[in-house]
Amino acid sequence: MLDWIIEPLSLNFMQRALMLGIVLGVLCAIVGSYMIVQQMGMLAHAISHSVMAGLPIAYVMGMALSFGALIAGVISALVLYLIESRSRVKTDAAMALILTSFVAIGVTLVSVLPGANRIDLVHILFGNILGVTMTEVWWSLAIAMIGIILVRLFFKELLFYTFDPKGAQASGLPVHWYNASLIVAMTVTIVVCLPTVGALLVVALLVAPAVTAYLLVKELHQMMWVGSVIGALSSVIGMYLSYYLDAPSGATIVLVAFCFFCLAFFLSPSEGLLVSLWRQHKRSKLNDADKVDQPLVM
Repeated sequence: MLDWIIEPLSLNFMQRALMLGIVLGVLCAIVGSYMIVQQMGMLAHAISHSVMAGLPIAYVMGMALSFGALIAGVISALVLYLIESRSRVKTDAAMALILTSFVAIGVTLVSVLPGANRIDLVHILFGNILGVTMTEVWWSLAIAMIGIILVRLFFKELLFYTFDPKGAQASGLPVHWYNASLIVAMTVTIVVCLPTVGALLVVALLVAPAVTAYLLVKELHQMMWVGSVIGALSSVIGMYLSYYLDAPSGATIVLVAFCFFCLAFFLSPSEGLLVSLWRQHKRSKLNDADKVDQPLVM
């Protein structure tokens, strides 16, 4: 058993992958907790695909692909906000329009711009955590630390805005800035996670640990703590399973996170499906026993 744990740690690429997985598990849980409460899951899905539009431009201009992805993600969120605030178009329709349009822009630019066809779209879509460098690990750690510090500094304001945006606006808080900050934080997290799980699976890594914690605890700060543990464990267990089963790393991490969600869905002490059914069964048995014990009235 000990050899099973130690063997992958002797490989440098596994060490980097495990460190990055733990960092991103924590970061995704923190940002994902706000996403779940704010019901922004589909927005994250739209942004995760929209970042593809910035990759060819960044590649041709000689910039980092992550920078182009970040700019495209923020622009897509701003365009989405403009459409839903200045027209009768509903949010779900606007998200579908933005998602497909920005993906189409990315695919077209890859074909049209000279040299852009060298971009590995498979790597962008599905990720390759085993190929990350130590520089990417340190950058991800720095971003995660900045995010944690900002959340700690503005936790009360974010909590107020998250659960009562109208009350926060009436009290004078700059709610538009908080909304924009959450969108930027979500976009940065998506961009950082691209090397790990890719654009297709990054939303699952954002949502699964947070929504699992949502079923287990009641407070937002507890969601972040529990979600961080679940996210980190999902990354570590997923990496080990990927190593020994020779399976795709990103997909394995997401599947482990989904398994944690299933456990919480069925066995959560407060909201688990099987626990609720068991309580209903016990309650019905007690009611039947009370009826039997009641004396007959002549």
